[in-house]
Amino acid sequence: MTDNFMTKRAIFDKPNVLVAGGAGFIGSHLCDRLIQTAKVICLDNFSTGDERNIDHLLADPNFEFIKHDISQPFELEKLPELQKFKIEFQGIQEVYNLACPTSPKNFTANKLATLLACSAGVKNLLDLAGRYQAKFMQFSSSVVYGPHRHGGQGVKETYLGSVDFLSERSSYDEGKRFAETITENYRQVHKLDTKIIRLFRIYGPRLKLNDGNLIPDFINSALDNADLVIPGDKNFSSSLCYVSDCLDAILKLMESDINQPVNVGSDVDVNLTKLCQIIIDQLGSKSKIKYAARHLFITELCLPDISKARAELGWLPIATLEKGLEKTIDDLRASKGLKTVRESI
Repeated sequence: MTDNFMTKRAIFDKPNVLVAGGAGFIGSHLCDRLIQTAKVICLDNFSTGDERNIDHLLADPNFEFIKHDISQPFELEKLPELQKFKIEFQGIQEVYNLACPTSPKNFTANKLATLLACSAGVKNLLDLAGRYQAKFMQFSSSVVYGPHRHGGQGVKETYLGSVDFLSERSSYDEGKRFAETITENYRQVHKLDTKIIRLFRIYGPRLKLNDGNLIPDFINSALDNADLVIPGDKNFSSSLCYVSDCLDAILKLMESDINQPVNVGSDVDVNLTKLCQIIIDQLGSKSKIKYAARHLFITELCLPDISKARAELGWLPIATLEKGLEKTIDDLRASKGLKTVRESI
């Protein structure tokens, strides 16, 4: 280890954990889970996250929100609002990096911010993890594998992928690949305990509405009896994993000894036309299904081979699509001021 990195510190009562991108969709759900056993520092600049996702946590003494862009330097010990966490004595035990602009609607406008988040931002958080000898988890994506491979065969973590690093969406696709590269090299050089989780399409409550996200926009249209518009043709299909299953995998991976990438997602290929019909039927909607030009960011992605997660983490997605949709529908009903009738998963 270099002289800039400290040795592990004693933990007083609960571990200190940092969640970068903690006001986002998955990040806020992760904060909900972690706050049960840890003191949580949520870092977000609200570029695509939402304060409403963490409002219910702000009064908790074991939670603190810091508005900051991870691509800019920061020192936690100098922030007065974090004195209660005794970072100078206890340090940070875990760092989760979900911070990266993920707005399909504003993808083009966020290109440079995405590049910085996947490079300078990851470096800043790895330096912080190294300083405190904290476990570090980099949230990667199925985009590192490239386009959808038809035939129903999932991709293993060993597949090297096929990504056009000069394409219109390269800031995200190649950015996620580089983020993995810098994470792995910090592990090799500084002996950090790093994790790389490759998420496939995750859905559930708190996905931003009217932002180009497939399922919430489909549900919103169905609630309004408007057309459900698929950005592609009748063959568009996708892997869909409910957020609670994703969280289970995250926590299992952080507790494991695994340092190589792990696929997390559903290995079932869901046709979006059939998905839309399920939503229409569940809501008794009068909506019709339409098709439009393909979207730059919302594309068909590879299916995961999750045999590694199954064998080494004992993890499998258990929420059915129908139950996941019911829970997501309830969340959108509530946000629209409509009556919620479903039970929890």
